[in-house]
Order: sequence, then structure tokens, then C-alpha cells
Amino acid sequence: MHAMKTIFVTGGAGYIGSICVEQLLNEGFEVAVFDNLSEGHKKAIDPRARFFQGDLADRAVIRRALEEVHPEAVMHFAANALVGESMEKPSKYFRNNVCSGINLLDAAVESGVKKFVFSSTCATFGIPDRMPLDESLPQKPINPYGESKLMFEQVLRWYEEIHQLSYVALRYFNAAGASERFGEDHRIETHLIPNVLKVALGQKESVDIYGTDYPTPDGTCIRDYIHILDLAQAHILALHSEKSAKYNLGTGGGTSVKEVIDTCRRVTGRDIKAVEKPRRPGDPPRLIAASDKIQTELGWKPKFENILPIVESAWAWHVKNPGGYGD
Repeated sequence: MHAMKTIFVTGGAGYIGSICVEQLLNEGFEVAVFDNLSEGHKKAIDPRARFFQGDLADRAVIRRALEEVHPEAVMHFAANALVGESMEKPSKYFRNNVCSGINLLDAAVESGVKKFVFSSTCATFGIPDRMPLDESLPQKPINPYGESKLMFEQVLRWYEEIHQLSYVALRYFNAAGASERFGEDHRIETHLIPNVLKVALGQKESVDIYGTDYPTPDGTCIRDYIHILDLAQAHILALHSEKSAKYNLGTGGGTSVKEVIDTCRRVTGRDIKAVEKPRRPGDPPRLIAASDKIQTELGWKPKFENILPIVESAWAWHVKNPGGYGD
């Protein structure tokens, strides 16, 4: 067990944050959640955690919460994360993902926090020249969302050099699945698996497939899906990392859009109507992570290496919570 280490989690009421909070608590950490509930849900906050409702735009509020909690580490999930919206509202993305992040960093430094774990994204790479994507590839984002996350990675490097704040940035591919208690419920749902399952639940008529003429075996985009529990495990390992680092996080396997839909049909036993639409701009045909670096350096080992258990866990949660968190 960990000697009463306290972790301060921003965005702990969101999809990924809530499950990381649950897993931290299960491993004996104390957790304080900081969230403005603009995207997160009150019911997604593990009752064992302390909750501070506040906004990262407000430096004084963060400072007060950190002084009260005195955490050893900060895990930073709070961000706007819709690629399409970032193309329409770049200001919102740079303000929330960069400026508000800097407010958090400043408060962390002032409070003597020594460790920072950042929820980054494969969107920092843009459209890669080769697969699988390893950490040495150039980062050339193609939207303000990816750019805002890359900018924050760059800020972290300087805060380490100048303030000795050690950090780990985890660049996720497609987080998916659920724990038994917590799952995925976005006010605007852009993720494939929950959208397919909504059709199975009778909440949506059909699911859209954007592009069936990609240079992939079945013509649809291939993505690297990672089980949310494996993702949470990587964050906990990152807390023990000796040095600052950036890691790509996926399973290294790829699943096409059609394969995801077929798996959902199999798991739910329901007919799921799919409608073929033209490609969306900026969707790379394949995105697959090379996670060798985090496996070697931190000993991370994904337990769920294929799409089936991921979909099964998501379906079990949606069946139990057909209205999501209901707020």
C-alpha cells in the first residue's frame, strides 16, 4: 500500500478521470477531485474522494484547494476534447487547455507538488508518416485540440527545468470500456463505441460510418482501442516514474470501424444499423500506438488486448445505466 499519498485529480468527474480516481482509491491512495462539472457528472465522482467544485480559470480557487489537500501529485485530465469543436472555437481550446493548465501548474509549484501526470493525446502527432506511432515521430497537430495539448507538453518541459516539477505525459489513443461502477457518458458523444451501443439500446436509429474507401482491409478507419482500466493502470505507474517522460499509450493492435460495429452486434445480440457516409476531413486511415517505451520503462502491461472485453465492459455499464448518469 502507498503511505497515504494524496493525489489531486482535475477532471475527476469525467469519463477517464472518474475511473482513474476509482482505481487510485482501490490501490490505497487518498484522492481529491477538482472539477467544474461542465462536462463531468457529480454521480461519476467516487464517494470515497473529496470533491472540490471549481474552475481552473480561477487561480485563487485552485490555490485554496491545493493548500487544503497538500497533494504529493497532480493528475490533470480536465480539458475540452472535441476535435471538430476546436476547429470552430480555437479560443476555447487554447484558453481552457493551455491557459487554465498554466494556472494549475503555477498553483502546483507554489504548493510544493513534485509530480505531475498529464492526460495528453495522440492528436499531438497529426497525420503520422509511419505506423505504429512511437514517441520519436514529429508532432504536427492538424487541429487546435491537438495543438493545445502539444503546447501544454512543451510548457511542462520548461516547468521541470525551471521549477523541478517532474512530469509524465501520457498520449492516449482511443480510450474505451468501463469499470463496473463508472462508464462513458458525454453530453456530446463523439466516440464510436458508446454511439454504436446507443443504437443497440434503442436510443439512436443508426450509427454513421465516415468513409469506406480508406486503404485498409475493409475500407474503414483503423484505431487503437485501449481499455480504460489499462489506461488507469498506466497513470498509477506514472506516479512512480523516476524521471520525466512522455509515453504513447495504446495496445498496438488496431480495430476497424466495421469490426467495432460487428463486435457490438455480437456482444449485444442486437441488430445495429450502420449508415455509410463520406469521409470526414482529417481522419487518418490508421492510428496505432507503439507502447514499447512505457512497457520497458514503467513495466506497463495491458490486460485487455482485444476489442471484445472492451465492448463487453462498456455494454454491461450501459445496460445498467441506460440513461448514463442521468443529470
